[in-house]
Amino acid sequence: MATDDLRSTMEQVGERFNLGEYEIDAYLAVLEHGQLTASEIAEKTEIPQPRVYDTVRSLSDRGLVELRESRPMKIIAVDPEDAYADVQSSLSGMVSELESRYQAPARETEAVSLVKSRSTILRYLSEVIDEAEYELALSMTPELLERFEDDLAAAREDGVSVELLLTPAAGAPDPEEFDYLRVATTARARRGITTPVIAVADGEYSIYATQDALRDDQDRYGVIFNRSALGFLVSGFFGTVLWTTAAKTLAADGEDRAFPRRYASIRRCVKHLIEAGGEFYATIQGRDVETGESRIVRGKVADIAFEASEEVAALTVETEDGRVDIGGQVAAFEDIEAYEIRIGRDEPPEYKP
Repeated sequence: MATDDLRSTMEQVGERFNLGEYEIDAYLAVLEHGQLTASEIAEKTEIPQPRVYDTVRSLSDRGLVELRESRPMKIIAVDPEDAYADVQSSLSGMVSELESRYQAPARETEAVSLVKSRSTILRYLSEVIDEAEYELALSMTPELLERFEDDLAAAREDGVSVELLLTPAAGAPDPEEFDYLRVATTARARRGITTPVIAVADGEYSIYATQDALRDDQDRYGVIFNRSALGFLVSGFFGTVLWTTAAKTLAADGEDRAFPRRYASIRRCVKHLIEAGGEFYATIQGRDVETGESRIVRGKVADIAFEASEEVAALTVETEDGRVDIGGQVAAFEDIEAYEIRIGRDEPPEYKP
């Protein structure tokens, strides 16, 4: 389809659907009753009597109703399947042509993006879930859980560790009736409707949105973070502010994955090691806190530091060159700021960039 033809088609489709308030009210009234007179339309709607004739003639020009020039004039509904047959065909062709010209934006070019469309927020939420390779942190409503249940189940089947937070707790499915461990390794619920919608994949790609953004309110926005240093902000907020204040456990830790395991969050890693118990070996990819140089640290986990408040979470790894303290992102007191942590039982896991 040539550019001029595509533009013409878009203009025609737009004109067909460009109905004013009076036209919509009159059209719906006629559809509901089959046929009406002008006076009856005025009675059943808030359209002023003098405006009714102009309104129904506009509908007639669009092929949505028929006018029977009797006394009084009757306005007769046209079967919508017939009225919109040409539009359906044009719209289908137009969408196909638009899709062929669509070029997906390169996500890597933007560290932060602000979106205000509900459909766009949902698309990014789906993308974050789909792109998680080994770790996923989620804060969502029960309605979103229903929408993305199959996607989360697929992630779990692929071995992704999923921490799921539902809010408001009152709307969360009953654990006796819903298999939370099918979609999450651990699931909790939190009171209130102010908890934001959050998704963080592997500590890097993340989205933060208000619940209002997924309703019909005016306060709509979502923020997309595409670099680990910024995604850490969302992940840290989820782990220290939201997850720790979720009083209701919907499913006890369903962590049954074999080692080796991969972590983006040192807090999540430390908690799992404490729960699992025993000896561990680690391979950490990160950077030196003082020089900023990239570092790969391998060795036996010699010590674990953790506080219930989760304000402190760190590892000490015994390497060939001595002990190295490992912290999370933006670490200051430890030697290494960890980006990715791999944990094994018998030896340090192999690191593949």
